[in-house]
Amino acid sequence: MAIKYGTPIFRKTSFAFFAAGFNTFAILYCVQPLLQDLASEFQLSATMASLALSLSTICLAVSMLLFGSLSEVWGRKPTMVYSMLIASILCLMTAATDNFHVLLFLRILTGIVLAGVPSVAMAYLGEEVESVSLGKAMGIYISGNAIGAMGGRIISGILSHYFGWHIAIGAVGVISIAATVIFALTLSPSQHFNAKSFGIYNLGKSLTAHLKDLGLLCLFGLGFLLLGGNVALFNYIGYVLTGEPYALQQGVVSWIFLLFVIGMFSSIWIGRLVDRYGRQYILLMNLVLIIAGALLTINESLLGKIIGLGMTTFGFFGGHSIASGWVSLRAVNNKAQASSLYLFLYYAGSSVGGTLGGVFWTYLGWSGVVSMVIAFSMLGIILAAVLLNITRIRQEPIKKTKHLQIDK
Repeated sequence: MAIKYGTPIFRKTSFAFFAAGFNTFAILYCVQPLLQDLASEFQLSATMASLALSLSTICLAVSMLLFGSLSEVWGRKPTMVYSMLIASILCLMTAATDNFHVLLFLRILTGIVLAGVPSVAMAYLGEEVESVSLGKAMGIYISGNAIGAMGGRIISGILSHYFGWHIAIGAVGVISIAATVIFALTLSPSQHFNAKSFGIYNLGKSLTAHLKDLGLLCLFGLGFLLLGGNVALFNYIGYVLTGEPYALQQGVVSWIFLLFVIGMFSSIWIGRLVDRYGRQYILLMNLVLIIAGALLTINESLLGKIIGLGMTTFGFFGGHSIASGWVSLRAVNNKAQASSLYLFLYYAGSSVGGTLGGVFWTYLGWSGVVSMVIAFSMLGIILAAVLLNITRIRQEPIKKTKHLQIDK
């Protein structure tokens, strides 16, 4: 029997996936506020230090293409439990190292194994939760993602200020071990899962089919550009705020990640606007909002910078919620594989944007980082315009024959 909203098993399942989301994104992003500490201790440039995050996200991106299919053989819950456990152990090992190259190797492994959660979570929920309750379950899981990404950054940033980055990462590892235990004890085994054989040919065939759809390619590119710009801003804003004329302490700067709370609500507001005005125009609005917010961060006023980052955060989460949801609507077959491709480019954008932003920071300072983000957003506007044109072409025959509009 499918899991229904309001039942005890629904509450347990939702709590389990909240813990899973927290575990995954706390581990992934806990190093972001520590980049300056790593650069200082290991005598690195900002670009080199950013690899501690970028290498994890690119490995996560690539691995997500495989873990969904591997879970068809291993089972949904076992794949997620072992991924969380191994990632937590690797996080503790990262905290214990004194060698940057070893740290990077451990972060690469962490990115690989972390892919076992986001690539499988949606499949488990889709199989086990009834359709009318699925939206609520997914919302709780995504909120765990957002809180984990925010909490991991804040916890590590504050602890690093008082106790050093080793203790900071170690604390995230301990919390993640606890989240893994909660997940393993709370989540029920799959009831509607049937093991299948792993077919690399079928996987490649379905992925190739999606890459032939120009509309999907635009959406994949949007995911790449949205996260790439967002990560670049938050990777290097710490260098700005701890320098002159602000000279803020690292522990204080870490609180800037509270702005991610905006993302927990912006997708809801954006969803309502989409229902009224359509995906295409609201997507363009979010991209313009990112540009306006990025420009505002050039202002010398500290308040102006915070407001600007808040605007870019709203635009990022709003744009991501539209683009990711649009992928499943656009894909006719193999929707899970289409989502995997979107997430692959999404996290690849984090790696490329995060590291490329370091190059702009090194040679052009904060205005260079902002220029890169604006360029990414302008490319996003071009892709959104192409999508708008494609949508009009697809709708035109339907309008003439059935007088219907399809926002897909």
